[in-house]
Amino acid sequence: MGTLLLASTGVYLHTTLRGKLRIWKQELDRIGLKGDEHLLDLGCGRGAVLVEAARRVPAGRADGVDLWSRKDQSGNGPAVTLANAAAAGVADRVEVHTGDMTSLPFEDGTFDIVTSAMAIHNIPSREGRHRAVDEAVRVLRPGGQLLIADPWWIARQYADHLGQGTLRPLGAGYWYGGPWLGITLLHVVKEPRPEGTEPC
Repeated sequence: MGTLLLASTGVYLHTTLRGKLRIWKQELDRIGLKGDEHLLDLGCGRGAVLVEAARRVPAGRADGVDLWSRKDQSGNGPAVTLANAAAAGVADRVEVHTGDMTSLPFEDGTFDIVTSAMAIHNIPSREGRHRAVDEAVRVLRPGGQLLIADPWWIARQYADHLGQGTLRPLGAGYWYGGPWLGITLLHVVKEPRPEGTEPC
C-alpha cells in the first residue's frame, strides 16, 4: 500500500510540474496556429497554458479569464499571471480578465481559439459546467477551435452536451496519481453558420 501511495504521489508531481505543460505544448503545436490568432484561456490561473499560447501568436493576442480562486490554485491572482507573462517575454500580447466562465464578458465570435486546462470541472453543478462550455462555443468565431482538458468522464459529458467534438486521452503525462484520474482532451471545431443566417 505504501509503495502504491508513493508511486501515485510521484505520478501526480510529474504531471503537475512537467507532464501537463509538455502535453499542452504538443496540443498547441498540433492545431496549426498561424501566429496571428486571438486566443482565450478559460480559468487561466497562473498562466501556464496562456503563456505557451502567447508564444505561438507573435502577431496575435492571448487573453485569460479567471475568478482567481486560491482554493482551486494556490498563489492565484492576475498580478502573478502577468508577471509570468513578462518573465516569458510575451507580456505585450497577454491580457487577463476577472470573469465567470458561465457568463463570459466577450462578444459572440471574438476568438479563434478557446482553451481550458483542468478548470471547467471546478464548477460544482453539471448545469453550470454545460453553461461554461456553451459560452466557450459562443465566443468562438465560425471555424474556430475549442480545446478542453478535464477528467475523462466529465469531458465526455461536454461532448454529449454539445453533440460534437472528438475525445482523446492525454496519456500518462496527464495522470493525477494514476489512470483512474486520467485527463481527456475534447477538441471541437465550431461549424460555420449557413449562408444567410444571423448569429444567435
